[in-house]
Amino acid sequence: MEKLNHVLAQLLALADTKSLPGMARFGIHTNGRLGIPVPRLRKIAKESGKDHQLALALWETGIPEARILASMVDDPARVTNAQMDAWVRDFNSWDICDGVCGNLFDKTPFAWEKIGEWAADRSEFVRRAGYVLIACLVVHDKGAPDEAFTALFPIIKAGASDPRNFVRKAVNWAVRGIGKRNLTLNKAAIVLSDEILTIDDKTARWIARDALRELKGSKVQDRLRKKAKL
Repeated sequence: MEKLNHVLAQLLALADTKSLPGMARFGIHTNGRLGIPVPRLRKIAKESGKDHQLALALWETGIPEARILASMVDDPARVTNAQMDAWVRDFNSWDICDGVCGNLFDKTPFAWEKIGEWAADRSEFVRRAGYVLIACLVVHDKGAPDEAFTALFPIIKAGASDPRNFVRKAVNWAVRGIGKRNLTLNKAAIVLSDEILTIDDKTARWIARDALRELKGSKVQDRLRKKAKL
């Protein structure tokens, strides 16, 4: 595919492996990395335009930056259920997980149904993807009713005791994200956090305390009050 070859040539020309140690310090899996920053990938994505076949081909290269780029150029309307399940199984780094969920998966028709399915999975990055989807939908699905998010509270509580770093941080992100959407959900997320705090588990207590600190803070409260008056 000529377009694929052109894009891969662009990626290889931008490779900067000197940045890999810094990425590793942030917990990013660096095997096979080219060391290209996300803004550069977004520029290539804008130039390439939406292209489902290019996205599939980029993913198959296995190059981490090519996979993030694939999530930027793919057409959400053409993504299939099977594609999402296949890609999520390939996740091996939090930035790929978060990038694909936020660039693409949360805009597909299958996003909401995948939350429960993936959050129940035992694989660390598949499970993380379930909770990251919640956090991404909070921001990107403007029309979703509050009830769509409160209905996810049992799923969030079920993951609150998972001690794995990339899961616990995603669960925490989901709670904080919901609680920052509006005043109603803020109150609901605070109640949820109080419930999680009663779980006899240090991971759950960390998730709850960290969420409560932000959700009860003046910065979030003032912003939500101003938003409610608009």
